[in-house]
Amino acid sequence: MTDLVRMQGIQKRFPGVHALKSVDFDLRRAEVHALMGENGAGKSTLMKILSGVYQPDEGQILIDGAAATLPNPAAAQALGIGIIHQELALMPDLSVAQNIWIGREPRLSFGRIDEARQNADTAALFHAMNIRMDPRAPVGGLTIARQQMVEIAKALSHRSRVLIMDEPTAALNDAEIAELFTIIRKLRDEGVGIIYISHKMDEIRQISDRVTVMRDGAYVGTVEAAETPISRIIQMMVGRELAEAAATIPDLAGAQTALEVRDLTRGTELRKISFQLKKGEILGFAGLMGAGRTELARAIFGAEPADSGEIRINDRPVTIRSPADAVQAGIGYLSEDRKHYGLALGMDVRANIAMASLPRYADRMGRIDESRLGRIARDYIDTLSIRTPGDRQEVRLLSGGNQQKVVIAKWLLRDCDILIFDEPTRGIDVGAKAEIYRLLGELAAAGKAIIVISSELPEVLRLSHRIAVMCEGRLTGILPGGASQEDIMELATRRETLAAE
Repeated sequence: MTDLVRMQGIQKRFPGVHALKSVDFDLRRAEVHALMGENGAGKSTLMKILSGVYQPDEGQILIDGAAATLPNPAAAQALGIGIIHQELALMPDLSVAQNIWIGREPRLSFGRIDEARQNADTAALFHAMNIRMDPRAPVGGLTIARQQMVEIAKALSHRSRVLIMDEPTAALNDAEIAELFTIIRKLRDEGVGIIYISHKMDEIRQISDRVTVMRDGAYVGTVEAAETPISRIIQMMVGRELAEAAATIPDLAGAQTALEVRDLTRGTELRKISFQLKKGEILGFAGLMGAGRTELARAIFGAEPADSGEIRINDRPVTIRSPADAVQAGIGYLSEDRKHYGLALGMDVRANIAMASLPRYADRMGRIDESRLGRIARDYIDTLSIRTPGDRQEVRLLSGGNQQKVVIAKWLLRDCDILIFDEPTRGIDVGAKAEIYRLLGELAAAGKAIIVISSELPEVLRLSHRIAVMCEGRLTGILPGGASQEDIMELATRRETLAAE
């Protein structure tokens, strides 16, 4: 059977970077083909070539067996190739239908937009996808999952036979992921070929038929998803086996309490939260979406201060009404949204590392000692193995894992004793995850007190010395390290207990 897409010997070079090295890739009709690799492996570059954003330096692309030239995204769309980026490109103030048909609106006489037909065509798309959504609803009022559906409908409105999905579940909860997978399977059954990019191994086993792995810009291999152990796919990605041993639980019986939270409350989001965090401890926070974990972190950090309750550091009460108060008290916070709250993407690595500590490196006239800052930044680049051409590289050009390390370096330079990591490995590959896990363990061993919030239960179990579980704004229990996923889920869904209180 002729492949729907075949890419052969694709080469791509940028100044100083050989991004793709004679890469092969093929996609069949009616299949979900996962494309995997560490950040920087070349996945996005390959897909940008297929979607017409870049042109290859060498190699050829065949669509239905015929050679194709894709000089721009419009040419790719004309051949039935659609792409849904991780960063959704919708206009929140426009309706669902307006977003789908923008630039291609059906017209009445004198050029007026035929809104009735536009809404009807949108409804027909949704009916074919077996989802219910009002075409007239403003996109800005939809959940991320619903916005994903709009993007898929927009791609299908171009009669896409090839659908590229880049980390489509990064911001979705379990129920929303299940809904998305139902649509993906329906599209596959109707003959659409889907290229699925994800770092989540459990998803790959659930949704994909085949898996192609890239590493360092080169093709490594293609395997059948159902027949290949996850450990083998990881080894193909990173070129080595990764140890996934559970955290060694230290004896913290005599350790000093670094942070104590007493009856912290804010509206209905946080309801009388109390816990202690020891020096040298990693305290994991688990719970379902909306449980209040991020809200708790932001309250401790002063980004959204609590209405009542007490925070004590080293057994002394502190008042934290702003992030500046928290930093002054020795608390560092790595947000789940590093691009908006952790980094200045247009600035270089040096400036981002120094951001929270600049006054320490200024003279009385406010002039920054750039030479000293450069030496310090390069020390952290070496210590944390940040992959960057140098400390003057713009942070936006780094991979997700290396951006995460820059944020960590920022708080280490500030010498924060209490570190809060909210979804520390979201959107980064397995190799970078292993490095972050190692780094957190080393920080705890050095005496740092660490809170880790994660939606991935295996990650919580892998990292945590104890596990605090939240449900609907309350702390429902604290489990010892080595607890099971079942133990966590029992506490994470303890709504009947909350209703009775």
